[in-house]
Amino acid sequence: MNTPEIRRTGEDSCRAQSMLFRSKGRAGLQYGDWQELFPEIIGRSPTMLKALETVAKISHSESAVLISGESGTGKELIASAIHRLSSRSARPFVAINCSAIPENLLESELFGHEKGAFTGADRRRMGRFDAASGGTLFLDEIGDMPLALQAKLLRVLQERKFTPLGGNEIREADVRIVAATNLDLEKAVKAGTFRLDLFYRLNVLPVALPALRERAEDIAELLEHFLDLAVRMHGYDASTTLGPDAMQTLCTFAWPGNVRQLQNMIERLVVLKGGGEITLEDLPPELTHAAPACVIPSAIPTVVANATIPLAVRPVETPAAIIPGSFGELPKDGIDLIQFIEDLENSMIMQALDRTSHNKNQAAKLLGLNRTTLVERIKKRGLAPLNAPAQEL
Repeated sequence: MNTPEIRRTGEDSCRAQSMLFRSKGRAGLQYGDWQELFPEIIGRSPTMLKALETVAKISHSESAVLISGESGTGKELIASAIHRLSSRSARPFVAINCSAIPENLLESELFGHEKGAFTGADRRRMGRFDAASGGTLFLDEIGDMPLALQAKLLRVLQERKFTPLGGNEIREADVRIVAATNLDLEKAVKAGTFRLDLFYRLNVLPVALPALRERAEDIAELLEHFLDLAVRMHGYDASTTLGPDAMQTLCTFAWPGNVRQLQNMIERLVVLKGGGEITLEDLPPELTHAAPACVIPSAIPTVVANATIPLAVRPVETPAAIIPGSFGELPKDGIDLIQFIEDLENSMIMQALDRTSHNKNQAAKLLGLNRTTLVERIKKRGLAPLNAPAQEL
């Protein structure tokens, strides 16, 4: 439970951090204000600033928040920022991925259990509601929560109380709920896979995060940030850079897996290159053969990674499937067809894994494969660790 002193400290912190935004009134956030309020967020595009203005307005509230956005757009980062700016910032921020935990264990993870509550429960265990007491509980991928557990969660949110599995003690649920999903929950409600009453309970304060293709102005800055991060993480020379042609290609790519895919790609390029300038020839086929996803006017230059490049500012419609621009055209010098097909297949597998945070079931659905077939190909070709954790940026 919160002590008055801890809660008061959090409220003072919240007031100090959000005073800047509230003093702006209708003028909204400017770039410098955004940097001060959200130092952990990279991006200055109008669509991202609009989302951050919403976050700044709602952070001080105790009401539930529902963050929506495609996989890899930074939903957990935004949830953490909401907690940091809230009156609960002095207490824990606890996250749980509802799609990463088996259905028969998720209830115990949320509410805890008593010894002997089920087979294998050899001791008492505290749940996430207990762990987040006084703070914020982040329910990631809430759209994947089983219907039966949705009903139990709804009751806890209504009554602000819960009982651990196998127990009789009623405990206070002193948490603020922030949920996130990459699904369209209104469609899920119509399909009968998500409860309408729970949707209304969670969707009190909605936050919609833009896809990376909708904030193309931010790509260059993100590339610079993740390049520096990867170089330091893997101990390479600080002179490692992205060449102008490579940067141009990366800035115009659609990034269907959003910021997470971009970060993973930069890390892959840095490790495989091992230092020096990363050129166009170092990029994988899915980047070099893809049709540009945004227009880059030369009138707006910026300097990133020691190379002057134009900044992407106007996204255009992205096709449902990324088809190589030269697909179906035989090069003049011929082609190794078997290797080309395998490279193309490997590229599609890696994109599916990036887009689904290495969730093999979801990746297999995207590719129209059985899960076992996908796992066999990943293992045989060494495309990714089979136990790579699913995580949300």
